[in-house]
Amino acid sequence: MDERLMALAEGQHYPTGTLYVVATPLGNLADITVRALHILGMVDAIACEDTRNSAQLLQRYGIDKPLIAAHQHNENEAATRLVARLREGERIAYISDAGTPGVSDPGARLVDAVRAAGLGVVPVPGASAVITLLSAAGAWVDTFTFVGFLPSKAQQRAQAISALAGSTSAHVFYEAPHRIVETVAALADGLPGERRLLIGRELTKRFEDIHECALADGVAWLKADANRQRGEFVLAVSGAAASAGGDGVDAEAERVLALLVAELPTKSAARLAAAITGAPKNALYERALALKHD
Repeated sequence: MDERLMALAEGQHYPTGTLYVVATPLGNLADITVRALHILGMVDAIACEDTRNSAQLLQRYGIDKPLIAAHQHNENEAATRLVARLREGERIAYISDAGTPGVSDPGARLVDAVRAAGLGVVPVPGASAVITLLSAAGAWVDTFTFVGFLPSKAQQRAQAISALAGSTSAHVFYEAPHRIVETVAALADGLPGERRLLIGRELTKRFEDIHECALADGVAWLKADANRQRGEFVLAVSGAAASAGGDGVDAEAERVLALLVAELPTKSAARLAAAITGAPKNALYERALALKHD
């Protein structure tokens, strides 16, 4: 790598006795950051979700460090050992199989243990499947709730979906290929079918696929081609429409109106806002007058 790029990372402070939580690529190896490469090459050891997967990843970058397994089946035990090493002044990195650790995968308990011991935790940002998908979603995702994986049992899954139904925020889910059709069907059963669904499959990889449709049409799209059911998935579903006020103007219509009033005459702003949002023109005009007088 260009020495000038590595110099950007080398000039920073990296305290000892610290856990470095390092994001790794989702699948495209070029998505690693310069800072991540520097830290992974500098630390005394690397804790990881799967030593075999991580060894292959690190080999591609020419990094050879001792690896310590820290996964969901041994996380508490591994945390105890790692805290002891940090107390001796070591620097240790933690990586998951892909993306940012601690987000619907192991790492959270390790961070808890390190913080409880009064030791430092430094996040090293990078790829995140959630943010990667949402960056391609558009303006309908202005606020969102990250749900992660829904329960595997049908009744518990239905209850979890029902609890989200009234929220105006978009909801983001992870899902595995063997459950993707079942999960999208459950979402369509528990939420209005006209909600927007964004399906992200194999993000950043060769066969990346991002598809937007009505929630009611999601299962049909997945079943139309068996290849669409392969890979790792991130889903985003739009939230409930904001409740309209007594004059029929909801929060989105009010937001659009405010933007237009700042640039157009009152009557024109109200007329255009009505055309865009479907809210009553007269009510929008009254609100536009109030905005002009504020």
